[in-house]
Amino acid sequence: MNNTRKATIQDLSQLAKLFDQYRVFYHKESDILSAENFLKERIEKQDSEIYVAESEGVLIGFVQLYPLFSSTRMKKYWLLNDLFVNENHRGKGFSKELIEAAKEVCKSSDACGILLETGKSNDIGNQLYPSCDFELYNEVNFYEWTNK
Repeated sequence: MNNTRKATIQDLSQLAKLFDQYRVFYHKESDILSAENFLKERIEKQDSEIYVAESEGVLIGFVQLYPLFSSTRMKKYWLLNDLFVNENHRGKGFSKELIEAAKEVCKSSDACGILLETGKSNDIGNQLYPSCDFELYNEVNFYEWTNK
């Protein structure tokens, strides 16, 4: 298949529309302009790695990774924060291809692994990730503090 590649600034318009679809899926207000600005900043500052999936010259999915660091392992980790494939292209292997691109980023940067979280009710994700060799890590509790 191999329809994935690193996102470039030239992808911004199409990528912002996909990113907006992703955010709407998670019950956020549609805001393509802000999505474009956010992604432009990520690409220009190189503070995330974004890979896109293409079909017939059209972007149909993306994965976004953010760097983290493990003090105990003294190595980089990657946070797979965003994975999205347009609903018209799901079930065709694009998600797995994007995950494989993420694994290559991990390997090429000599990171110790990739972390991700998904909702317990995300049946598709909870089937997808183990099928891509991710292991459910239930030895720790994750907590969140929100700056209100």
